[in-house]
Amino acid sequence: MGSLATLYQDLILEHGNRKAEGHNPLCGDRLTLWLDVDADRIRDVGFQGSGCAISRASASLMTTAVKGKTKAEAEELFDRFQR
Repeated sequence: MGSLATLYQDLILEHGNRKAEGHNPLCGDRLTLWLDVDADRIRDVGFQGSGCAISRASASLMTTAVKGKTKAEAEELFDRFQR
């Protein structure tokens, strides 16, 4: 069944979907983020996570902030946030 799951994952990624996972070992927060990218624009975004309320709220705000943005606009937003 593993090869079927791999094939399905590869097929999804070919159609503009992206997935990223993060884990903060200091507090135990975990987050999986999905992006639906059409050309260079983030068409849709969602997340699933476990952790504190601040972590989940931040992820929710981030999805609202990047939806509809281009990759460059989302990266600029990330850079501004990091500064």
